[in-house]
Amino acid sequence: MSYHVSSSPHVRSPLSTGHVMYDVILALMPATLFGVRMFGVHALLVVLMSVASAVTTEYVFDYIAGRENTLYDGSAVLTGLLLALCIPASVPLYVPYIGSVFAIAVVKGLFGGLGKNFMNPALGGRVFLLLSFGGAMTRYAIDGATSATPLANLESGAAVNVVQMFTGHAGGVLGCSTFALLLGGLYLWVIDAISWRIPVSVLLSFSVFVALFSGGMSLPELCAHLTGGGIVMAAFFMATDPVTSPVTAPGQLLYGWLIGLLSAFFRVFGSSADSVSYAVILANVATPLIDELVIPRPFAYRNNAVEAVPDAGGESKSALRRAAAPLCVLAVSVALLCGVAGVTAGVIEKRRLAEHLAAYRVLLPNAVDFSLPEAANQAAPGFDTSAYGNIVIQEAAAGADAVGAAAGQVVAVRTSDGRDGPITLSVAFLPDGTLNGILYSELNETPGIGMKVGEDAFTGQFAGIPAQTLTLGDGIDAASGATISSAAVVNAVNAAIAFHDAYGGAMN
Repeated sequence: MSYHVSSSPHVRSPLSTGHVMYDVILALMPATLFGVRMFGVHALLVVLMSVASAVTTEYVFDYIAGRENTLYDGSAVLTGLLLALCIPASVPLYVPYIGSVFAIAVVKGLFGGLGKNFMNPALGGRVFLLLSFGGAMTRYAIDGATSATPLANLESGAAVNVVQMFTGHAGGVLGCSTFALLLGGLYLWVIDAISWRIPVSVLLSFSVFVALFSGGMSLPELCAHLTGGGIVMAAFFMATDPVTSPVTAPGQLLYGWLIGLLSAFFRVFGSSADSVSYAVILANVATPLIDELVIPRPFAYRNNAVEAVPDAGGESKSALRRAAAPLCVLAVSVALLCGVAGVTAGVIEKRRLAEHLAAYRVLLPNAVDFSLPEAANQAAPGFDTSAYGNIVIQEAAAGADAVGAAAGQVVAVRTSDGRDGPITLSVAFLPDGTLNGILYSELNETPGIGMKVGEDAFTGQFAGIPAQTLTLGDGIDAASGATISSAAVVNAVNAAIAFHDAYGGAMN
């Protein structure tokens, strides 16, 4: 008689790989169905393309590598579905196709297949797409209209609707409904497919650290951070991946704490289009170290047994020593980054103000000094610009000449309706109520097409005309081949005019 003895750890469960995968797929169905209903037929095509690409890549890779066909375990379907839910519904169909190929072939296949990947394949594919197709991956649309994400609006000071964010009606990626994701996550917890430790530790630590790093915030702002940016998706569906997460209970709590810390740090201090994906991937890389550091006490362990055997516990102490150095480096690095951010915040703000004032002097050459009227600037973030698109009034400044007389006023405005990204510009008003020109501080439109709105032939039309509602094609000609970019700029100028009409008197 012979026995087959596998290597430790010996973890037994009645669940099969396929059972677990299809449970997670079922849990994602509410978010998937809501996304398709919200964003239309193209969203369905994105899901189908992502899943089909993942399944095909898995089959071809297994065939070429001479491995057993693993299609029936559902892991490829799950990877494709997760990736689809993490990208905008309006992306071209080649984007999910390429992302799934990378996720399956590179992140999963090249490292040995299911159970051997060092990071979550869907997140690896998402980060690859963010780096490769940044424009498409950060362009969001509802009913065909491009819009900023709720978190982008929150960062710029605009008001956000937390209820709409929770239900998924505020826009974002295809799987943007926090309510639907929570339903699926709770289903997985009820059937014991995931442990509560990782989701709870991720969400709690994220809440604590984002509040600390932000210097305190209101409850609605904290809820907006929790319902946006993919933190719920990561907590229940990405971080809980059994292959890339720790196996012990204390390790899972430490792992979730690390994800929450990194997500909050990147969210508050970073400028990337994503934060949670990078945080989960970094925690995935740290999982082997966490498993080595957090070793459960053996059954029937006794302290005097260690004393009786001089070498007992040596391996554990060695693991602690190996883990201490990188953990200390991580802790010191985070502390230094937080400290540097705090120290330099004032310097950065002064530099930003100086850059803005330099731009304002270009628009109003007669002004030798500028002030930022308190009443107007307090009203700016909440000023209703919905009639002009996805626009936020950022700042208002009043210029004075050498003798202290009014030299004009400037309103800085940001629109998310550009063809290839946000557009930020300043609009100048002379004391007699005429426009004196515009100046961009952010313009990332398509070279040779959308960037034509930055040429004098277009911008010169906004100087020396009455400050009244402008119409593209009637007084303002669109830049050749750049109708979308031109319309975005005209709407931004109209929003600035509306703000100036409302608060220009308070700026004198």
